[in-house]
Amino acid sequence: MTHLIGSLALLLIASMIFTLALLVRRRGLFDRIIGVGVIGTKTTVLLAYMGLLIGRPEDFVDIALTYALLNFIVTLTVARYFTWPGAAR
Repeated sequence: MTHLIGSLALLLIASMIFTLALLVRRRGLFDRIIGVGVIGTKTTVLLAYMGLLIGRPEDFVDIALTYALLNFIVTLTVARYFTWPGAAR
C-alpha cells in the first residue's frame, strides 16, 4: 500500500511540474491565475498523501485543509482585484 501511495505522489509531482510548464507558456492573466489554483489544489492532495506515507494523516489533513482554504481565498482575491474597474493591469 505504501508503494502505491508513493507512486501516486510521484505522479502528482510530475503533474504539478507539467502544469507549471504550461503556466509559464501561457500569456493570459486568467490562465495563470487558474494555473496557480490548480497547482495549489494538487499541493493540497500531495499534503494528504504525505500524511498517509508518514503515518500521521490527521495532522496533515489539518494542514492540507488550511492550505486549501488559503489557496481559495487568495485565488478569489487576485481574480477580484484584476477584474475590478480601474485596477492596474
